[in-house]
Amino acid sequence: MTHTIYAMGDIHGQLEMLEDALALIEEDGGADAHIIFLGDYVDRGANSKAVIERLVQGKAAGKPWRFLKGNHDRMFEWFMEPVPRHDPHLLVGYHWLHERLGGTTTLASYGVDVGERRRLFAVHEEAQVAVPLSHKRFLQDCEVSISQGPLFFCHAGVRPGVALIDQTEDDLVWIREEFGSDTRDHGALVVHGHTPVDKPLHAGNHVNLDTGAGYGKPLTVAVFEGTKINVLTKAGRQPLRHS
Repeated sequence: MTHTIYAMGDIHGQLEMLEDALALIEEDGGADAHIIFLGDYVDRGANSKAVIERLVQGKAAGKPWRFLKGNHDRMFEWFMEPVPRHDPHLLVGYHWLHERLGGTTTLASYGVDVGERRRLFAVHEEAQVAVPLSHKRFLQDCEVSISQGPLFFCHAGVRPGVALIDQTEDDLVWIREEFGSDTRDHGALVVHGHTPVDKPLHAGNHVNLDTGAGYGKPLTVAVFEGTKINVLTKAGRQPLRHS
């Protein structure tokens, strides 16, 4: 019997969408459905704290859920280190608290107001108190890739031409154009998010489930039974075919 896996795209602080998606999964596959979350739980949406808490609670309850680390999750994780760490993959002049990235919205969900004139050290000190240890540990413990038979799950994608076992964390959470435009076989069907698309995309060698929830667009869940893929909707399963 083929093991059924549900995969959920980037949530980005959208608690209501997360709850709706979990309800759809439970209706389709029961309370103990196996779910792989593709990362980017925080930033942009207003309820990052509540999203993390919901996932932490599910994990603590022993749900068969696995959590991948997105680039936004890693930026949050690194900011919460004793000395905040900057991600060098960001464009020059960007940082996690830049208005386009959403870190300020995430901290606001924890009651931390970044403000325009505050010093970084003061924001960091307040965040260290406001963010629960369980949330920090959740971010630290997220996986960077998961292999399941013919499927390879990660947040962003893989470096073409590099064996899956040799992929780096930086590429798994950050890669974009070099991966998305490459048509070669990666050794497994790569399931990911990270790069927003208008609708779930099956490109033959990869499946993209980030449909822009961080910008108020839908949050996508797909059901995998081997390489048979369906998108889960309120109307039931809808086949996702190679476009």
